[in-house]
Amino acid sequence: MRGITKRFPGVLANDNVNFTVEKGEIHALLGENGAGKSTLMNMVNGLYRADEGQILLDGKPVKFSSPRDAIDNGVGMVHQHFMLVPTQTVAENLILGQKTPRFYINYKKLEQDIADLSQKFGLAVEPHAKIWQLSVGEQQRVEILKMLYQGAKLLIMDEPTAVLTPQEVTDLFKTLREMTATGHTIIFISHKLDEVVAIADRVTVLRRGRVESTVDGKSTSKAELARLMVGREVLFRIQKKPAEPTADALVIDSVSCENDRGLPALRNMSLTVRSGEVVGIAGVAGNGQTELAQVITGLRQATSGKVTVQGQDVTNQPATATIDQGLAYIPADRNGVGSSPNLNLADNLILKSYRRPPIGSGWRIDLGLVRSQAEQLIEQFDVKTPSVDLPARLLSGGNLQKLILAREISRQPKVVIAVYPVRGLDVGAIESIHQMLIDERDRGAGILLISEDLDELLSLSDRIVVLFEGQIVGEVPPEDERIDEIGLMMAGTKVEQSHAT
Repeated sequence: MRGITKRFPGVLANDNVNFTVEKGEIHALLGENGAGKSTLMNMVNGLYRADEGQILLDGKPVKFSSPRDAIDNGVGMVHQHFMLVPTQTVAENLILGQKTPRFYINYKKLEQDIADLSQKFGLAVEPHAKIWQLSVGEQQRVEILKMLYQGAKLLIMDEPTAVLTPQEVTDLFKTLREMTATGHTIIFISHKLDEVVAIADRVTVLRRGRVESTVDGKSTSKAELARLMVGREVLFRIQKKPAEPTADALVIDSVSCENDRGLPALRNMSLTVRSGEVVGIAGVAGNGQTELAQVITGLRQATSGKVTVQGQDVTNQPATATIDQGLAYIPADRNGVGSSPNLNLADNLILKSYRRPPIGSGWRIDLGLVRSQAEQLIEQFDVKTPSVDLPARLLSGGNLQKLILAREISRQPKVVIAVYPVRGLDVGAIESIHQMLIDERDRGAGILLISEDLDELLSLSDRIVVLFEGQIVGEVPPEDERIDEIGLMMAGTKVEQSHAT
């Protein structure tokens, strides 16, 4: 890529970017949220056209008019925000847009191909499941499989390991090395700097739309990459005092529920979160994490069992009941569930408070107070935006998550349910959001942290439980030397068995 510039109304996304990837290498692309990484790769993938500059593939100038054009030329991208059709099955999404001879699709062969790829890359999916029935993590697996199935030679991978156990990450990295040894080329976009240092041959860092530096992946360090990304030193582990838990804040007693396909998602699960502690839940996506959060927050019916918040029974109560009991919810899907993308920032900030004084009274809403409080929260939580009137969809991922946290935490909740709160965010935003959660713990809130990022769980949690197939298979202290044990339990090994291993 030579001299690439891309503008949007009021935004210079990429400014004279020069970026070279050599055949057969794994080249990591880093940068803060909003630094221009996705825009740059969307031009390689045919979603956008550059305003200025030139793209060359195998030394020849190319201008892709669409992602279909790009994949026909061997360029595929696994997007951070999924490009899937929710009402279609996994198998149908994998072949969407491909040419089929004589209008015939051999579904038996297709399902076998999916099974072979799933086994090879450790990315288990159900071919007959519809996308809307899958968790966020499972949808990301489908995106990865889709590009592999379509035969990409240059594969752009945006946060590909977010839903994998440590063992699966190791297996994936082995596969990527085998791919590059046979001539495949990988552009690896990640915010997990440990992974970048482990896998990348070279690393390019973008900052404010420009190339800050390109460095050798084997001779650099996490600290140096973080400094290049954000322009300052970054804490990778939040400094926190020992927890001082008190009374039970959230009690889950023998809860069972079903998923969207009518299959068991939680199986007689029991867990207690006390005020003043962070309880981390580890597990591979699809093992009941989404359903657990939904049952607690009133978004899914429990088939048995009981959920109490601050001693009040909220089992199968509407979401408004859990809100009134002081429960805050930071969902995995910050665009579709955590915010209303087409509403402005001020309106998003009152989604849980407009029914009550001082914001709301009867049918009236104090718009002046809404605006002044929004401006105050945006400043307090460092949400970077030109105006509170900006639609939420125009915020970067990090700023949108800060907006959601501002809405939830400003209510001084008694219990916080945080589901993958920093997925896809840069190291600066991660540091900020992690500190907010610890501050809430120290204020006395009970925090339930659901994540697949073991570094995040080890950094924030006071204790960690592992969820597998809707059941808790073990509890361990948040110690680095237990990471292999946690990984084994995420794959279904009971805690006693993992000790023996």
